[in-house]
Amino acid sequence: MREQPERPIFGPEDPRLDPPNPPEVSHARSLAKAISWRVVGTIDTLVLSFLILTFLAPLFGHDAGTHAETAQTATLIALTEVATKMLLYFLHERGWERLRWDVSVDEEGHRKDGPSRSGVKTATWRVLASLDTMILALIFTGNLGTAVSIGGFEVITKLVLYYFHERAWAHIRWGIVAKPAQG
Repeated sequence: MREQPERPIFGPEDPRLDPPNPPEVSHARSLAKAISWRVVGTIDTLVLSFLILTFLAPLFGHDAGTHAETAQTATLIALTEVATKMLLYFLHERGWERLRWDVSVDEEGHRKDGPSRSGVKTATWRVLASLDTMILALIFTGNLGTAVSIGGFEVITKLVLYYFHERAWAHIRWGIVAKPAQG
């Protein structure tokens, strides 16, 4: 008969916080989170890109053209991001699902992500996403200064927006599936 491993010294003191069959996040939930975040993120990128192309890009020697051309470039950046970010966000979500850090189970057996987890997920996502935005902005503007400005300002706006997006989803139970007891 195989011996049970010792419980870690620094582990949950309440067995409910380390259940043998913790609930899992469904692929549908990850997809829904990806879509809801993409809507928020795309609007932010569109507005931010337009403002930077209008007011800051000329300081870097980039002539964005007329307001219509500026709006078109901002729209191209934002819409291209829909495809790249949906894929990246889904992969980011699935990667974090594999980590059990700062995840607990409440009294009713529902999974609960902690604020620290939301904070670190926010930071890792922001690095990945801002690099994607900078690359797309560079492709569509051809100007490194403008691309870095769009990606740099985006770090600030999106960190705040993403954290609140994560906290909102932490209160939604849909798509968190209880695993059947093993026995």
